[in-house]
Amino acid sequence: MRYLLDTHVLLWAAGQHDRLSAAAQALLNDQQNQLFFSSASIWEVVIKRALGRSDFVADPRLLRHGLLNNGYTELPVTSEHALMVETLPPLHKDPFDRMLVGQAMAEPMKLITADGVLAQYTDLVMLV
Repeated sequence: MRYLLDTHVLLWAAGQHDRLSAAAQALLNDQQNQLFFSSASIWEVVIKRALGRSDFVADPRLLRHGLLNNGYTELPVTSEHALMVETLPPLHKDPFDRMLVGQAMAEPMKLITADGVLAQYTDLVMLV
């Protein structure tokens, strides 16, 4: 199965495993699963780290390097992904999260998140 990790789950997988639920850990450790991270997540870390957000302290260059070295596949943002965002109802205000939902829908693949609001968009969003 193909899974796209939302930014918080991605950060937890990279350095705060104790924040991950047992279900999330099982998905991430299953060698049958193909794990993806979005270039939008790296962009989000860059922006929110610069704003001083305490939940975005990871060095984005090290984060990306570590993810690639651990078998994750980077998913670039395409215009098709951006156009999918236009179809979403205004449930969530964060443009990065909305892009991740758009990417999951366009590919398609499951988006793993701990955000209950995102889970309201589509059955492609998996709350863990």
